[in-house]
Amino acid sequence: MVATLDDTKRNAIAVKLADMKLLQQLIIDNEERFLRECSDGEIANNLRKMLDDDRKNQGILDTVVVQYGIQKNAESTVQEMVAKVRKLMQGNELSFFEKVFQHELLKHQQVMNGITIHKAAQKVGADVMAAIGPLNTINFENRAHQEQLKGSLEILGVRELTGQDADQGIWARVQDAIAAISGAVGSAVTQTSDKQDMNIQDVLRMDHNKVNILFTELMQSNDPQKIQEYFGQIYKDLSAHAGAEEEVVYPRVRPFYGEANTQELYDEQARWGPWFEELRGISPATPQFKDRLRQIWDQIGDHIRQEESTMFAAIRNNMSSRESEELARQFKAAKSRIQERMGGETRTEAAV
Repeated sequence: MVATLDDTKRNAIAVKLADMKLLQQLIIDNEERFLRECSDGEIANNLRKMLDDDRKNQGILDTVVVQYGIQKNAESTVQEMVAKVRKLMQGNELSFFEKVFQHELLKHQQVMNGITIHKAAQKVGADVMAAIGPLNTINFENRAHQEQLKGSLEILGVRELTGQDADQGIWARVQDAIAAISGAVGSAVTQTSDKQDMNIQDVLRMDHNKVNILFTELMQSNDPQKIQEYFGQIYKDLSAHAGAEEEVVYPRVRPFYGEANTQELYDEQARWGPWFEELRGISPATPQFKDRLRQIWDQIGDHIRQEESTMFAAIRNNMSSRESEELARQFKAAKSRIQERMGGETRTEAAV
């Protein structure tokens, strides 16, 4: 069995990411329900923009989970909490004000989840930081959403308690707060992703960057156990990446990238399995392990450079933005299935 970096800390981050995904779907469902129930035009307007952000953020979370490479279920306590909140939102026990109040608490929980994952990643590894980088967009937008929801709550609360409209100066304070947040972190948000989905080039490049970071960390380590763990993670990430490319990317680009060029990519990836099997037979405590890995990595690097230059150019010239984003979604779905299957195989090997 290949040793991987799926240790306790990395598994804990994977569970927290699963928590975020579950909460994100609840947040989207809530906002869709609020729009059906809301009679205030300005509040509805803000909810509509928030919903657009949250649908985009669900796509970003999907990307982060697949990029992270460890598939886990949300904590049972979080699953139970989500079920209870969903039931409350669907019922009539709570007023609209109380439902929005609970929603703001969910946003706060989502902000803290994102910040916690970011801080934990700093302690675990550079490859983890690379995988969860897009979470910054979600964290910043959720903070802005909190300020919007606080403004809505003041208006709805005053209306519920007094039957009268609140001082509309509330909105000015809310917009000032949002502007302050945007001014402080706007560049980070726009640089990460301001579109509905990443295109296939973005997603493949993120995969390439992560394995390059793992290779660098491996080459800098003198601990045989850590070297073996980094190698295991490289093996796992590249296997899922290559499998998803061969399933959905290469067949899609073959008509315009060319039969010979596409077949070359297939053939190169077919060599990776035997090469990694060869490395598994070399002790990571010996200089031969790193020497052989460096030779193999030169070949993998050539493959990556070909994809990022000629194949990416062919995609830009022959696919629309929408088609490239759809291909990215298909790639992530295929990669997720492969990761789940590999996780099951690893658990079976461990049990044996």
